[in-house]
Amino acid sequence: MFKLFRENVRIALDSIKSQLLRTILTIIIIGIGIWALVGILSAVKALENSIAGNFSSMGSNTFNLQRYEFETQQQGGPERQKINPIISYDNIREFIDTYDYPFTQTSVSFLGTNLAEVKYENEKTDPNVQVYGVNEYYLENSGLKTQLGRDFNFFDIQNNNKVCVIGSDFLKNFFENENPLNKTISIRGVKFKVVGVIEEQGSSFGNNRDLNVLIPIQVARGIFTQPNINYSISVKVEDKEMMQGAEDAAIVAFRNIRRLNPIEENNFGIERSDDLINRMAQISGFLETAAWIISIITILGSSIALMNIMLVSVTDRTREIGVRKALGAKRSTISAQFFIETIVIGQFGCILGIILGIITGIIFAYVVDFDYTLPWMALFASVVISFIVAIIAGSYPASKAAKLDPIESLRYE
Repeated sequence: MFKLFRENVRIALDSIKSQLLRTILTIIIIGIGIWALVGILSAVKALENSIAGNFSSMGSNTFNLQRYEFETQQQGGPERQKINPIISYDNIREFIDTYDYPFTQTSVSFLGTNLAEVKYENEKTDPNVQVYGVNEYYLENSGLKTQLGRDFNFFDIQNNNKVCVIGSDFLKNFFENENPLNKTISIRGVKFKVVGVIEEQGSSFGNNRDLNVLIPIQVARGIFTQPNINYSISVKVEDKEMMQGAEDAAIVAFRNIRRLNPIEENNFGIERSDDLINRMAQISGFLETAAWIISIITILGSSIALMNIMLVSVTDRTREIGVRKALGAKRSTISAQFFIETIVIGQFGCILGIILGIITGIIFAYVVDFDYTLPWMALFASVVISFIVAIIAGSYPASKAAKLDPIESLRYE
């Protein structure tokens, strides 16, 4: 049995060599379908890994008050997009003073610049460092931890101490062979003592989160004085069961701060961290569905091409089939020969598609700086799909070859 199978594989490979151009074209068509599936799912998986890493650390007991909801109406829609006012410094100060829901802590922050140049002794970074002004709860509410040193404390913020917490990349840039704690760095001419280093976070969408510097919010306001700064508010609830009550109280407090009357809509957004994860998972699901649809349509076309090439092969090898039957080959033997030939072509296409898909996923992850992982489900599905396509595409040609009359086949020229 195994010897017959091996012989059929050898015959299939010889046949492929004899009609190389048609076979290559068919393999490429199958490969494109598998490429679409593996490539898109690889990219989606990398995206999911990055987004999950960004938000999962925040936990499911944090919510944010922000200028807009996560979903905003696109420009050019049937209605004009609503422009919410920024969350100003006066807003956050009043919120901190009035919001007193039990077992909660509120962090406030703003992005001072994403083009800062940080100096240490005779060295300096490129002007691509992000500097944030934060309060003492920012790190904990954001799910960040320090690998060296400490977090900000109440006195750092209240006394406007010139201290900072830096990202892990500064260990490689400035402090590769020394302890960064209590060293002094300079931002726009202002000197800061390093009190902590944040654990490595990685990058997403080209944004290196390990090259950030956090400084006390009042000190940051003195350095970065651009108009219309938009602040962020994050509230962490100790007990998730109290989340809804804390949200409702925050909405009421902020509506009062914005002087909204009861019939006016909110002119600010509120988002839970787990809502963001769920929405991004939904988007990823849409992308995965699109990948399956595109690949199935492409593979359907490749199955037609594969069936066509096998029908042509049956016609071209009619005399060969007649000789085999005259020498005692059974219908099942002839049929199996063409089935195996079809499966071999299908698997070659599958291998090509998987290789191209993995390369595409790796390139995508490298360009956007995501973590790449192999989409094992897509790889397994690719093998199964290409095998099923080969069986479907090879059924009719194999049946036609098996039913050929040996006498008529020997006459065929």
